[in-house]
Amino acid sequence: MSGLAPLPQTVCLVVLAGLLIAAAWQDLRTLHIGNGLSIAVAALFVGWAGFGLITETYTLPAFALSIACGAGLFIVGTAAFAAGILGGGDVKLLAAVGLFAGPAQVADLLLVTALAGGLLGVAVLAGAPIGPASTPGEVALRRRLPYGPAIATGGLWVASRLAVG
Repeated sequence: MSGLAPLPQTVCLVVLAGLLIAAAWQDLRTLHIGNGLSIAVAALFVGWAGFGLITETYTLPAFALSIACGAGLFIVGTAAFAAGILGGGDVKLLAAVGLFAGPAQVADLLLVTALAGGLLGVAVLAGAPIGPASTPGEVALRRRLPYGPAIATGGLWVASRLAVG
């Protein structure tokens, strides 16, 4: 795809940005990302890809490879969830965003997400009040990091790249 994305696909990417911001905000407040947001991102991908197929800016092989990327991220994420590294909502959101990334941008998605997650971790270690407020008597060092904002940052990077071609 060269130049700007067709208008229907651009609208899908704007909606994607809104969903990612909502997921980040929800995770920051509650340490939970609702299934509805991940499902909405995945459904939006189907619409975005459908518009691309109609306008011939996207192909069926690219669609299949994007599904494979999303599935691969889900499988790896499930292992990370089982090891206690990621939350379930994080895994689902990352897999859904991976659909948009496809093989061409999955490395960028993971890199930007990891960098943003690292910055969040450093901020928490420095004492920034990231995440829900602690309850009285809770250990001062947080054991859970809301990773939704990092995934949203990676997803916004991918969306911006898709919007400009």
